[in-house]
Amino acid sequence: MTESTSHSSSGEQQGLAHIVPVPVLLAVFAALMVLTGATLAATWVDLGGWNLWIALGIATIKAALVALYFMHLRYDHPFNALIFVVALAFLALFLSLTLLDTLQYQPEIDQWSEDRG
Repeated sequence: MTESTSHSSSGEQQGLAHIVPVPVLLAVFAALMVLTGATLAATWVDLGGWNLWIALGIATIKAALVALYFMHLRYDHPFNALIFVVALAFLALFLSLTLLDTLQYQPEIDQWSEDRG
């Protein structure tokens, strides 16, 4: 290996890591614990069809916090954040369409359950 090659490889590795301060990580951890408590509390309140949407919303916020801070997406290139947001939007679209289809056939599912039981 030549000297110029060793300098270029060591120069490429500079700036790859970002150190997140411990208070930030603890704040994110505390937020995740509060949101986990909110998820649990949402199961105690019967809001009908909204329970699922509330649970999905809380889960999305928790996933975003993990991706932003523990996976360092917040400190990465903005294009990667755009890809993450687009992926979340497509996930929401696909889940919404699936849930709409499920709600369409819910009366038949209920009738089938009553006939069996």
